[in-house]
Amino acid sequence: MNPEALDVALTMSMLLHAKPMDEVHVMRKVVIDGSNTTGFQRTAVIALNGSITVEGVEVPIEQVTLEEDSGRKTGDTKTSVIFRIDRLGVPLIEVSTGPVIHDPEQAGKVAFAIGRILRATKEVKRGLGSIRQDLNVSIKNGALIEVKGVQELELVSKAVGYEVQRQLALLEIRDELRQRNVKASDIKEEFVDITDILSDSESKIVQSALNQGGAALALELPSFKGLLKRELIPNVRLGTEMAKRAVFWGRVGGIFHSDELPAYGIDSNHVEEVAKKLGCGDLDGFVIVVDSLENSKDGLRAVVERAREAVERVPEETRAANPDGTTVYLRPRPGAARMYPETDVPPVQIGQDRLERLWENLPRMPEELAKELGTNHSLSPKLATQLVDSDYLLLFEQIVAQAKGVAPSFVATILTESLRSLQREQVPVDNLQEDQLRRAFDLVSKGATAKESVIDVLKWLAFHPDGVAEEAVDMLNLRMLTKLDLENIISKVVESNQTLVQENGSKALGRMMNLVMGEVRGRADPRQVTELLRSRLEQVRT
Repeated sequence: MNPEALDVALTMSMLLHAKPMDEVHVMRKVVIDGSNTTGFQRTAVIALNGSITVEGVEVPIEQVTLEEDSGRKTGDTKTSVIFRIDRLGVPLIEVSTGPVIHDPEQAGKVAFAIGRILRATKEVKRGLGSIRQDLNVSIKNGALIEVKGVQELELVSKAVGYEVQRQLALLEIRDELRQRNVKASDIKEEFVDITDILSDSESKIVQSALNQGGAALALELPSFKGLLKRELIPNVRLGTEMAKRAVFWGRVGGIFHSDELPAYGIDSNHVEEVAKKLGCGDLDGFVIVVDSLENSKDGLRAVVERAREAVERVPEETRAANPDGTTVYLRPRPGAARMYPETDVPPVQIGQDRLERLWENLPRMPEELAKELGTNHSLSPKLATQLVDSDYLLLFEQIVAQAKGVAPSFVATILTESLRSLQREQVPVDNLQEDQLRRAFDLVSKGATAKESVIDVLKWLAFHPDGVAEEAVDMLNLRMLTKLDLENIISKVVESNQTLVQENGSKALGRMMNLVMGEVRGRADPRQVTELLRSRLEQVRT
């Protein structure tokens, strides 16, 4: 076990008021999704029974664990998943809270509070995906659902809210099925071959599967009519849930269901013939899968299981978070017996001298950091707090030390408010690398471009992640103008506005300044522009 990683985990445990273990034992946690080449993930409990206070509510920190990160999924096909394994073995710290969070907004606030504490250590990697929230959500009469991989803090409350909404909608469907007197046993694992019916359909999906020797199978869902299209959360319906199960277990591309047909090249005549062959009544629905015979059967078995669950309960499962806060079926929830001792890594004893050394060097909390930043760099309390709560505190200190002559308040504003504004404009600011940010401010420090250019430079770099700040300045024509170039531009603007100058005299400076800056913004120091423009106006008046 990496000793530095263990020290960081112990430090974080102390900040979370958790009690460190006397001896750390490494365990193997079974991993079946292919994200770890060994088939297991090493994990170790570092500390237990901590707590933090969030807006007057004490939130238990049940445990802090240190584990190795898994591979990063980069794509998938119908039969495979592709991972990059460059993250394997990277230290990952997991903080688990107790079940005392009662609404989506509180979940977001708790996650934010933990993030502030961890960032105070200056040992947390920044960037999308470096901090990932796993949310365990349950409601009365619902189920425990684990939502994996919420990568943006702002999405925590949204993801929780959507999961509550999804479970409530599933409970409404369950109650409606019960009112229709449907029982789980009514859903039979009886698949009917309808290849002959769909053989002349115009569906490219159907024809592609049949041309490869596949089969079209159909399953009757008694009294499910109208419910398969019932929306649970945005863009997720009960039919979507069944489709994801079929894809996972049957390796099929998807399903067709009666609530969405006719469509996709399957016309109303096909729908009527399928319903007739299945013996469907007025309230019955059906599902069609077209793939190889084996896959089609496996896919429909998964649909049968999901339909039976819809009659009885909200099923426990693990779901993956989408970028908009909605979720999608990922896999079944793991059982309790998935961990066993790691026999190749000896236990690590945590001595008192180690704990005392870490205790004496605990990092300061966010409130202290913000106060110190305000004092040392003349930042407003609001700006200092924003900087501490951002992912750029350490980078800010590096830039201020390196970019001499650039005001710390300007650097802090760009790294907080300006980057957030760009993000709201759909600029992919997560693409920005720390070195790109450093070099952008360095160009201002060296006089190669004006500070007004920084936002434009960063916007260009966000869309060109392999570029450098110097290249952005050149591509955007933001190199600082020479004094001679600036004088020539000022002269042309003044000559083009002789009437304005003559009528307003010295009062023309402000309006003329706006006109000149419109020509040179980002390529000249406004103070120099003011000085040269004032001098030129005095020449004109005399």
